[in-house]
Amino acid sequence: MTSNDTSSWDAPAPGHISLGGNPGSVDDGRPDSVATDRAVVGVPDATASTPAELLPAAADHYSLFQDVAGEDLQAWADARSLAAEVLPRINDWWDRGEYPVELIGRLGELDLLTDGLDVPGHRTLTPLATGLVNMELSRIDGSVGTMVGVQGGLALRSIMLLGSEEQKQRWAEPLASGTEYAAFALTEPDHGSDSVSLETVARRDGDGWVLSGQKRWIGNGVGCDVSVVWARVEDESQPELHGQVSGFLVDQSLPGYEGEVIRGKVALRAIHQAHLTLTDVRVPLDQRLPGARSFKDTSKVLFATRAGVAWGALGHAIACYESALEHAQKRIQFGRPLAKAQHIQVRLASMLQTLTSMQLHCVRLAELEAAGIIRPEQASLAKVHNTRAAREIASDARDMLGGSGILLENRVVRHRSDIEASHTYEGTDTMQSLIVGRSITGVSAFA
Repeated sequence: MTSNDTSSWDAPAPGHISLGGNPGSVDDGRPDSVATDRAVVGVPDATASTPAELLPAAADHYSLFQDVAGEDLQAWADARSLAAEVLPRINDWWDRGEYPVELIGRLGELDLLTDGLDVPGHRTLTPLATGLVNMELSRIDGSVGTMVGVQGGLALRSIMLLGSEEQKQRWAEPLASGTEYAAFALTEPDHGSDSVSLETVARRDGDGWVLSGQKRWIGNGVGCDVSVVWARVEDESQPELHGQVSGFLVDQSLPGYEGEVIRGKVALRAIHQAHLTLTDVRVPLDQRLPGARSFKDTSKVLFATRAGVAWGALGHAIACYESALEHAQKRIQFGRPLAKAQHIQVRLASMLQTLTSMQLHCVRLAELEAAGIIRPEQASLAKVHNTRAAREIASDARDMLGGSGILLENRVVRHRSDIEASHTYEGTDTMQSLIVGRSITGVSAFA
C-alpha cells in the first residue's frame, strides 16, 4: 500500500460525520464532511523529501536541519509520508476515541518502529534520524508518535536490551515489522512517579511465575499480543533477585489477564491506554527478561526513551507554530492581514525563539548520544524544557487562531491537548527536574 492508498482503511461507522474530511471513497451512506474545506490552515506536503521542504526556513531559523542527508533524510521523509494517510482521518479517530491499531503495521512497513535499536533485517537509525522520526510523527499527530514510543521505544527496547536470545528471536521481528503489538506495563494506580515502589508481584511457583497486581496507563495494554510487565520478584531460592524488580513477557490472552480501556481522556485520544488487572497470571520461567535484575535495568529503558519525548514535543510545537504563522498571513482583519500587525509579529518572533531553543536541545542530545556520552540528566533537562515550551507555543497558537483555534480541523487544539500527555509521561516535569537538581547539587531530594 502506498502512502496515498486509502483503499484498505475501514471508514468510520455510518452516521458519524468526520471532522477531518471524508476518509475515503467508501459509500457508507453518511454525508461528506465539509469541515476540511473550512479549515483555515493547510496540511503538510506528504511528498516532501528535501530538508527545505520538510522544515522551511521560517521554522528552522538557525538552519539546524538543512544539512540532513542520506539515510537520516530518508527516514524523516518516510515519517512525513504518513501525513497523507493520517491527517484526513485523525480528527475523526480523535473525536471518537478510536484507536487505528493497524497504523502500527504501516509504521512497520516504513521501518519506523525500531526507535534507533539494532534489529536484524531492519535499518538502524542514527540518534538524529530517530529524533527526526519522533518529531515528524508527533508533528502529524501525538497518538501516532506514541505508537512508536510504546511499541519500539519501550516494549521492543526492553526485549532487545534485557531479553534472552530466544526472546529476541521470538519478538524482535514481529514487533519491528508491526505484525504483532506490544505493551510496556510499569505504572500502577498508586505508583507513577515512584514506580520503583511498584506492588505487582511475580511469585515463583514450580516451573513458572505467578503474577498478581494492577497496572494503569498502559498503551497497547488491551487487544494486543504481549505485555512487558514489571513486577517485584518473590523467589527466596534466588537471594540476588528476591525483592527486586524484573520484567516478564505476558501473553495478553492468558487467564487472569484483564484489560480495560481508560475512557474520558482529553489527550492522545487516537491510541488506547488501559487499566490492567493481573490475577494469578501464570507464565513459564523462561518468560522473565534475564537482563532485568533490578529497577536500575528498568531505568535503562526509560532513560533511552526520554530524549524521544523531547523530540516529540518539538514536533507538536512546530505544527502549532506553523499553523499560527499561516493563519496570520492569510487572515484579514480590519482590512489587512494579521501578519502586518506589530503585536502579531512580536508574538511570532517570540514563538520562534522558543522553538529554536527546543531544536537546539534536541540536536545537542542527538550529538551526545551519537558520541556515546549522553547522561540521563541531560535527557531529563531536554524533556522538561521541551514539554514546557511546547505547551507555551501551543497555547499562544490557539489564541492567535481565535475561534478557529478550538476546531479540530485546524489541528492546534489537538496538539495542545496531546502535549498535556507528553508533559506527564516518561517522567513528570517535577521528577525530571529533581533528576537535574540532584545532578547539579549532588543531593537527592526524592525522599
